[in-house]
Amino acid sequence: MSSPLIDADALAAISGDPALRLADTRWYLGEPDRGRRGFDEGHIPGAVFVELDHDLTAPAGPGRHPLPDRAAFAATMGRLGFGDDHTIVVYDDRSGVIAARLWWMLRDVGHGAVRVLDGGLEAWTAAGHSLTTATVEITPATFTVRPGPTRQIDREELLERLGTVTVLDARAPDRYRGEVEPVDPVAGHIPTALSAPTTDNLDAAGRFLPATALARHYRALAPQGEVVASCGSGVFACHDILAMTIAGLPEPMLYPGSWSDWSSSGMPVAVGDEPGALEP
Repeated sequence: MSSPLIDADALAAISGDPALRLADTRWYLGEPDRGRRGFDEGHIPGAVFVELDHDLTAPAGPGRHPLPDRAAFAATMGRLGFGDDHTIVVYDDRSGVIAARLWWMLRDVGHGAVRVLDGGLEAWTAAGHSLTTATVEITPATFTVRPGPTRQIDREELLERLGTVTVLDARAPDRYRGEVEPVDPVAGHIPTALSAPTTDNLDAAGRFLPATALARHYRALAPQGEVVASCGSGVFACHDILAMTIAGLPEPMLYPGSWSDWSSSGMPVAVGDEPGALEP
C-alpha cells in the first residue's frame, strides 16, 4: 500500500470486498462508555467496535495504556474477526488520534494491510455515506504474529538517551507546558521534549495535511537523528508516528508508557514553552 490513509470515497468503493474489515476505535478520556454508545447509535456498515481500554491495553504495565503482549493482542484481533488475509481499515471520530494506536499495533505484529480512514467518521458522513446501527456477526479468524517495522523505547533507555534523541510530545500544548494535567500525577513534560500536538498534523477539516507539508513540519522539529514519539499514555503519540510515515520520514520509536509512566516514576520534569534540559 502506497499510503497508510484511505479517504471516504475510496473506502466506499471497496465496501463489498469480502477481505475488508473495519474497526471502530472511538474512545474518550474519562468517559469509558461513550465510544461504545456512539458505535451503537451509528457506525460505518460492517464495522466492529474495538475498545481501547480492554482490547488494546494490557491489564498491567507501565503507564495508563500499557501495550498488551503481542500474542494476546493477536488473539484478541482474531476473536474480533480480524485475520491474516484481511485488509483492515481503522477509524474513530477524532481525526485518527485513537485509530492510529490500532494502526501502530497491527503493524507491530506484522500486519501491513492496514489503513486509517482520513478524517474519520466525520469525513465519511460529510461525503454522503450512511451509518448503520446493525451489528456484524463476527466469525473468529486466524491472526498470526510476525515481525513488524515498529520500534519501542522504555523509560530507562529514554532517560539514558535524553539529549541524543529528539522527543516529540503529542499532547495538547497546555498539558505540555504544565498548565493543566487532568489525569497524571505531575504536570509538565519530559526534559528536552518538543511540543508536537496532533492538531498540527491536520487541516481545518480534520484530515491529514499533505505529505510535503508534514515532511516540512517534522524536519523542522527533528532535522537529524533518532526520534521518540511520546504523549500521555502511548496513544496520541501514534498519530505523530502516522504523520511522519505519511511524510515518508524514518519511523520514530514509540515510548508506550509516555507521560503517565514518566510522571509516576519520579523522573525529572520540565514546564513551560521551552524543552528544558536534563539536569546533571
